[in-house]
Amino acid sequence: MNNLKSIVESLLFASDTPLTVDKIKGILETEDRKSIRNILTELAEEYDAQNRGFFLSEVAGGYQLRTRPECREWTRKLRSTRPARLSRAALETLAIIAYKQPVLRSDIEHLRGVDCGGTLHTLLERGIIRVLGRKDLPGRPVVYGTSKRFLELFDLRDLNSLPTLKDIEDLGQEWLSDSNEDSNDSTSS
Repeated sequence: MNNLKSIVESLLFASDTPLTVDKIKGILETEDRKSIRNILTELAEEYDAQNRGFFLSEVAGGYQLRTRPECREWTRKLRSTRPARLSRAALETLAIIAYKQPVLRSDIEHLRGVDCGGTLHTLLERGIIRVLGRKDLPGRPVVYGTSKRFLELFDLRDLNSLPTLKDIEDLGQEWLSDSNEDSNDSTSS
């Protein structure tokens, strides 16, 4: 297969989900993982060097072609519908699941202080979370975790890519200092 690079590029282009090295290996019917990884690295470097409108992203345990964020304004115009937004309740629930998984509904509701059945149903329907199984407790409650779709939506390589509590605190401090500077600037004018 002397045109292996073109074939891998075609697979990436045609796939609407991230492709793992193993998936590509299976399609190509080869055992040479190293060559596939080298091709993926070469493609990523080429796209970056040529400043294309897309890039090769390692996300959700695989590789996917994605449009560059700086082209977002124009790619959004292409879509006739706006992307579905998540409510604050859904984002809070999703954050709890992401950081505490595997987690029970009762644990989520305890942390949030409200019933979250509808929110869990919405997140399951959208494929952002998944049922991991049932806990060996009375009533056999469902255990929740995030899905690969979650990783894709938030552009994460894996769950270890989630920001740490320290990262979030630092971001909060940065935001507070920026907003204080902005308010000081407006009062001094």
